[in-house]
Amino acid sequence: MKSTDLLERAHRLAGHYCVTDGKKFRLKDVDAGDTAWLDEEQKPQAKEALQEGIEALAELQEMLYAQDQWSVLLIFQAMDAAGKDGAIKHVMSGVNPQGCQVYSFKSPTSEDLDHDYLWRCMKCLPERGRIGIFNRSYYEETLAVRVHPEYLAGQKLPEKLITKHIWDDRFDDICNFEKYLAHNGVIVRKFFLHVSKKEQLRRFVSRLDEPEKNWKFSNADARERELWGDYMDAYEATICHTATKGSPWYVIPADNKWFTRIVVAAAVIDTLASLDLHFPNVDAARQKELAEVRNTLLGTQ
Repeated sequence: MKSTDLLERAHRLAGHYCVTDGKKFRLKDVDAGDTAWLDEEQKPQAKEALQEGIEALAELQEMLYAQDQWSVLLIFQAMDAAGKDGAIKHVMSGVNPQGCQVYSFKSPTSEDLDHDYLWRCMKCLPERGRIGIFNRSYYEETLAVRVHPEYLAGQKLPEKLITKHIWDDRFDDICNFEKYLAHNGVIVRKFFLHVSKKEQLRRFVSRLDEPEKNWKFSNADARERELWGDYMDAYEATICHTATKGSPWYVIPADNKWFTRIVVAAAVIDTLASLDLHFPNVDAARQKELAEVRNTLLGTQ
């Protein structure tokens, strides 16, 4: 296994942005441009550290897969252009594709709307031994749906269930669901990549000015930007009500992509390292059987 020094550094960095009790959480206290104790001059060293982290993550993931007991669900939420896709791509670049599953949740389909709001995500939960990644998730139900009342109206809920307490009910549902997952060996870690409104604008303009990035821009992104304040309120309320010790949120500054990726990697490494992973032990009988197979193979040369 990688050095204990690397694991300790990952634990310290991840813990700096981990929210396990949301009661006192306030989004205004998080600086989207923060880079902890690192600065721009240390960017090259930070990239080297990321590569080292990716190698450690690959080793931990291999043991997770071999042990076949735990599964890990990583949930990414953010405003548009915050860097979710890039963080997933870079941090998970060294992971064996057989042990990782990525799902991106767009607007619900008609089939989705004929079920409860957790249904489409439940179908995609990771199997034992695997890392599952949700690019957006059931948390859209307390974010986009809260900001857009028309989305809630399209969910075919009985009228008497749409009360002023509906968001509190959903927070309770989600916390209970994540507690259920934890009781079944599914470790849930949630990431909010917190980009500033100013940096989002810069990235939007970059997508418009650079032809190779035009495909990334959507008119809907610009319209959602007009609801920035509503979204920030929704994110704060969601984190306040669903950050727990068992299923924490990592609220990660996202104005500097290089730093965002390091913190995400640190959090995933820290999570896997906490599971006491190891390769399965082979008992004496099995070792004897393997020795006989080896002798047989060598005897057929």
